[in-house]
Amino acid sequence: KKAVEAAKNNLIRVPLIEGTLPHELIGEFGAGRVLLKPAAEGTGVIAGGAVRLVMQALGVHNVRTKILGSSNAHNVVRATFNGLSRMKDPMEVARLRGKQVEELA
Repeated sequence: KKAVEAAKNNLIRVPLIEGTLPHELIGEFGAGRVLLKPAAEGTGVIAGGAVRLVMQALGVHNVRTKILGSSNAHNVVRATFNGLSRMKDPMEVARLRGKQVEELA
């Protein structure tokens, strides 16, 4: 019961655009670093080990990733979550800047 409550308190919201990530990012935890890159439709999930499981559980259909630094599975998962939690929604960024989404590029 405690574990379920702790998990509910630690949920993160990840913005997705048409089955992929909105922008490139590097997640870091300890010596583990994970590069997360959006991919075109039809690319699939190009990821190794623990990152692949996280992406599939998240529902991402097209993404490219690369594990940089330590390949320890625990650190890789934490680095992936770090990167995903810092992911910004393009519509929110446009609203904060007072621009249209098309103007951000």
